[in-house]
Amino acid sequence: MTHRVGYAPGVYDLFHVGHLNILRHARSRCDYLVAGVVSDEMARRAKGRTPVVPLTERLEIIRSIRFVDAAFVETVPDKLDTWRQVRFDVLFKGDDWRGTAKGDKLERDFATVGVEVRYFPYTVHTSSSLLRKALDSMASSA
Repeated sequence: MTHRVGYAPGVYDLFHVGHLNILRHARSRCDYLVAGVVSDEMARRAKGRTPVVPLTERLEIIRSIRFVDAAFVETVPDKLDTWRQVRFDVLFKGDDWRGTAKGDKLERDFATVGVEVRYFPYTVHTSSSLLRKALDSMASSA
């Protein structure tokens, strides 16, 4: 019987139920789940803004989730470089990536090393971006 290692990358800023759902669903589809927590610098490069919650605190939150077996700090933009360090069998992403240029590239890249890319439903009504907008709105009206 094979031991299936899963990898669920994310910034995990302003942790919310969508993050929890991804981790719960991911853990149910592998034997060992590694959550990749994107560094502050990588988040700035990818999203154009620094996370609200510092990396050390985001790591502590993720490590405390019972579905997560290990947490890994992502410091490089190429997920294949991350795979070379972590060696996972399946990569989990929100389905907002499915059918996009980024998602298609991810699938092509990982097909070359035999890694499956699985998508889970994106939680549309709750996201870190929506939470950030709500906080900004509250701050500007105060």
